[in-house]
Amino acid sequence: MKELMLTNKAIARGAWEAGVAVLSAYPGTPSTEIAESFAVMDGVYAEWAPNEKVAVEVAIGAAVGGARAMACMKHVGLNVAADPLFTVAYTGVNAGLVIVVADDPGMHSSQNEQDSRYYAKSAHIPMLEPSNASEAKEFVKLAYELSEQFDTPVLLRETTRVAHSHGVVDLCDRDEREIKPYEKAIGKYVMMPANAIKRHVVVEKRDNELASYVCSLPINRAEYTSENEIGIVCSGVVYEYVKEALPNANVFKVGTVHPVPVPAILEFSKKVNGLYVVEELEPFIEETLKAAGIDCKGKEIFSRQGEISVPILLEKLVGAKVETATPASVPARPPVMCAGCPHRGVFYVLNKLKLTVNGDIGCYTLGAVPPLAAVDTCVCMGASVGMAHGFKKATKGASKNVAVIGDSTFLHSGVTGLINAVYNRSGITLLILDNSTTGMTGHQQHPATGKDLQGNPAPIVLLDELVKACGVKDLQIVDAYDVKAVEQAVKSAIASDQVSVIIAQRPCALLDKSKKPTAVVTNCKSCGLCMRLGCPAISMGENGVEIDPNQCNGCGVCVKVCPFHAIEI
Repeated sequence: MKELMLTNKAIARGAWEAGVAVLSAYPGTPSTEIAESFAVMDGVYAEWAPNEKVAVEVAIGAAVGGARAMACMKHVGLNVAADPLFTVAYTGVNAGLVIVVADDPGMHSSQNEQDSRYYAKSAHIPMLEPSNASEAKEFVKLAYELSEQFDTPVLLRETTRVAHSHGVVDLCDRDEREIKPYEKAIGKYVMMPANAIKRHVVVEKRDNELASYVCSLPINRAEYTSENEIGIVCSGVVYEYVKEALPNANVFKVGTVHPVPVPAILEFSKKVNGLYVVEELEPFIEETLKAAGIDCKGKEIFSRQGEISVPILLEKLVGAKVETATPASVPARPPVMCAGCPHRGVFYVLNKLKLTVNGDIGCYTLGAVPPLAAVDTCVCMGASVGMAHGFKKATKGASKNVAVIGDSTFLHSGVTGLINAVYNRSGITLLILDNSTTGMTGHQQHPATGKDLQGNPAPIVLLDELVKACGVKDLQIVDAYDVKAVEQAVKSAIASDQVSVIIAQRPCALLDKSKKPTAVVTNCKSCGLCMRLGCPAISMGENGVEIDPNQCNGCGVCVKVCPFHAIEI
């Protein structure tokens, strides 16, 4: 039986067919759909963890406990999970353990363009990289075989173009597996220094065994088309581009990007007319081959930035210019907060008060976009709180800066920053924008929404009680749509010399699909004040402001900011 399937769903299907019993993940584009797809499959347990570190720790525990397990995240999430990742390479596993990481060349939805292949090398963990949905499913099953054969976690890397592409996938039955008995092994699983020193020797031995073994795997293969043609080494989605752009090229398809099958590629290089390594982001494979003495070309031709494409391949290797299909007349469409977004009024107030805003990762990052232009910094999830603390310490408390974070991100990694701020008496002001969901990645649940990954009722973490438990005395809860209340709360908070927290509550405007009364303009004075909200439903027409009833959801923020009462619901 075959099915046209999203690659992320194919990965989930591969996990199900491989007999995976436990999956833990944190949502992050482009990896989110793996957990969502796996959660509805029969006979499995799946969860959203508060962050990626916890997700990997849960998966490690399940694997040591005897069940095949998986953790999933995007590339920056692997940074959060790095602590347990590096050490589980030493402990090894009981049942198979696979960690899926989705890189984002081109930064379609990310704050950096890091290359996760270096994590595999640095952590001494094998990494597989499929090129399409069908391969993704099969690579997952192979990853579990390798994990158990070599007593190691295995990384599976995908990129945005692979994760969000569709392909025909062969469906197989599930390999129902008994839970493997756990046997006490202190020297293997307890990584105190004396034990870790011994396990490091095991890791090095495993590296050498894997380096030899991967050359025999069919996922690492040479594809010869004709004599006297160039040879191209590639992996992942780049393989698909190479096959389309250069059908006459000889290709070595790399399935294990770590360890790179160097001996097999060496033999391939002897049979081609010049060797080229085509890979997105860093010269990972290229550097490996050159270190082994294999002559090849790579990043002197191709950029380390962004994605490879068929036109780029034709231009760089053939000299052919390919016209892009996008007409120059298409207007730019920058990202913008949705009509009715509860974050809009908050950022309007912060901009109005001319405050320095330490921002965070989520929909509210769009508060940096004109006309709001309120966000000053954004580094990583949870960083807003620590940065606001550092900013306040650097200015000896004189700065008028605030931190802004979402409810999901606060639980992910913001709460520790708040504890630090209280403990070290910085007097920061933190705004938690509680929209009752993990918004930017597609409305996933989290520990404060009252539902689990499957949508079943779950215990609720009460944000106000958690904030108080961190030692915060100055706590205010406001309606995010009530602009005046938000402004009063912010003014009060920044005047305080102690840590103050404002929880601005309103569910994401997209959660409620019901039709609501909309705003209408009655007697516009064309002052343009409502235009500063940046609401996509509001535009300036010939006779003043116009509000599109098809986009407006009646949040009323524009009503509250209009000084002439020219807008009403």
